[in-house]
Amino acid sequence: MATLEHPLDSEIEADLPDRKTLLRWYRTMVTARAIDDREAMLHKQGKVFFLIAGAGHEAVQVALADLLRPGSDWFYFYYRDRALALALGVNPMEQLLQGMGAEADPASGGRQMPAHFGDARYNIVAASSPTGTQFLNAVGTAEAGLRATIDPELRQDVTTFAEDEIVVCTTGDGATSEGEFWEALNTACNLELPILFVVEDNEYAISVPVEVQTAGGNVSRLLTGFPGLKIVECDGTDLVESHRAARAAVRWCRERKGPALLHAHTIRPYSHSGSDDETLYRTAAERARQERRDPIARARRLLIETGTATAGELDRIRADARAAVAAAADQALEHPQPAPETATKWLYSETVDPTGPDFDTEDRPGFVDDRPLTMVDLLNRCLQSEMERDRRIVVFGQDVADASREEALREVKGKGGVFKVTHGLQGRFGSNRVYNSPLAEANIVGRAIGMAARGLKPVVEIQFVDYIWPAFMQIRNELATMRYRSGGRWAAPVVVRTTYGGYIKGGMYHSQTAATLFTHTAGLRVVCPSNALDANGLLRTAIRCDDPVIFFEHKHLYRQVHNKGADPGPDYMVPFGKAKVVRAGDDLTVVTYGAMVKRSLDAARIAEDRHGIDVEVIDLRSLSPLDMNTVADSVRRTNKVVVAYEDALTWGVGSEVAALIADECFPWLDGPVRRVAALDTWVAFSPQLEKAILPQADDVLRAIVELAAW
Repeated sequence: MATLEHPLDSEIEADLPDRKTLLRWYRTMVTARAIDDREAMLHKQGKVFFLIAGAGHEAVQVALADLLRPGSDWFYFYYRDRALALALGVNPMEQLLQGMGAEADPASGGRQMPAHFGDARYNIVAASSPTGTQFLNAVGTAEAGLRATIDPELRQDVTTFAEDEIVVCTTGDGATSEGEFWEALNTACNLELPILFVVEDNEYAISVPVEVQTAGGNVSRLLTGFPGLKIVECDGTDLVESHRAARAAVRWCRERKGPALLHAHTIRPYSHSGSDDETLYRTAAERARQERRDPIARARRLLIETGTATAGELDRIRADARAAVAAAADQALEHPQPAPETATKWLYSETVDPTGPDFDTEDRPGFVDDRPLTMVDLLNRCLQSEMERDRRIVVFGQDVADASREEALREVKGKGGVFKVTHGLQGRFGSNRVYNSPLAEANIVGRAIGMAARGLKPVVEIQFVDYIWPAFMQIRNELATMRYRSGGRWAAPVVVRTTYGGYIKGGMYHSQTAATLFTHTAGLRVVCPSNALDANGLLRTAIRCDDPVIFFEHKHLYRQVHNKGADPGPDYMVPFGKAKVVRAGDDLTVVTYGAMVKRSLDAARIAEDRHGIDVEVIDLRSLSPLDMNTVADSVRRTNKVVVAYEDALTWGVGSEVAALIADECFPWLDGPVRRVAALDTWVAFSPQLEKAILPQADDVLRAIVELAAW
């Protein structure tokens, strides 16, 4: 069970920090408050474009920072951690640059709002706006350290490894209502990770008070059932009590006893943000009560009463801090905003190009033998060879291991995924590199992001795209944005493998396609192979590139005879954004991908045999990036085009392809761009309904014949 203690009951000695330390803390606190106040003034002048303050949280942050090691420990902040950032080394001007959207902003290069801290120098991973998404990322970063502890050879590949490192993840009280907070605690306790969760509880999530957010009004009391979790509660406006509590929590983590939670009761003397007015929902009496607990006023009284400093000395420290912040603001205002032409910079890696020649070995395979293998086989072969090549690769997800209880492997064959793609990997590479996750999709992707930020290369599996949606917040707002929101200083090159598609009688929750939602998300690479050989080469490219990849594997294609291929060897790669002409023709072009490739080829053969129509078929292979050059070259020759895709007709991938053809190839078109796709509904279970809903070869044939006669 969790241990819950109040710092005054702790066995840790209650020594008052020395004079130098107390004065340093005070200086940091008043500097942080001065930045808040300066930004508020600049916001009124229209020179800072959003306002969010850390006021009221300063005491616990500076006390905690005294026990941490920037550049060795790891940090996931939320937006009120100004004093903590200062104490770790992020100076006032660097913080002010973000509020001004300046190109020189070291956290994001002008991409993010103020107080979204990030600094690679101090292992402060780039923060984002969604509340609570940082919890699982922090768990993944701590887990990367755990994997390196188990495998000493991995330590040189994991950024700034230290035997007693910890990960600090901060949050407000409101975000503890998010499900990912509970998922993170579950995994942190299960793996006994050295991670410190810091709940800075100012009793409000914008206007919603803590008793509405949390049953009983105190999250610590709800967490006592977590095994191995040390919970320390303190008055976060009291410097000495905060330091005592933080010391207990940090020591617990450094001694590898498991995770800890520091629950600091703070205040919020300013409104939630520049667009909020707390007087609309907080009474004057309540605001007066919290003003009496202001951590800066309490720190001032402490220093005077203990003889640490005189009122005059503290006045001078405060005045110096304000003057320094004012000077920093003036200097920051001289910095320009990013140039318009840099708007798309850092969406993807600036140094590793998976569309380039370094990733194109398609014309020189090194076939191991000539045995035809299924898509499942060649995906497995790719994973094996890549894991041999790169020890940073870890594979996890639901059911991907052969058996979580290793002793069972002496008697059983092992599972290795519900489709057997990962079969045998655990036995070959060990349980430190291949393992099962909880049944929680956000947990899988969130942890992978934190591991990738640390230097590992996670290849994770979501069993069915139909169930990927709990992870969509992590995919869209964390995975896809990491490089962009940090101005290229952080990256998360995770490969998310997932199955999709129909023609399997899988019903509503095992047969859907979803590529559009991912191709619409900037920063992701999206891949859809149609055959075993392409699947092998594209997966290898996905693993070796430096961008996040959503790798779609069509269940219907996993074991088809028509798409088998020989093992092309460990260096075979198909670049992204390179479509393939799988059937040459002169009369009409069919553009397609995935399971529709075979149906389009069947339709093309019949069209030629029965109607004399010579059809060219193009397999897109990757959807983002999209190879419009190959498509356009074909359309300019044939002058007529059908776009065939399995997704719903409206708003599907084919709609965008058709629009691009209309934009780029209109002068060469001798007829309308025709689309063949699924009905605008869910894929039903009934075989008869499924056939009616999903596009068939006959549908493609009909479109070819009708368009050819135009």
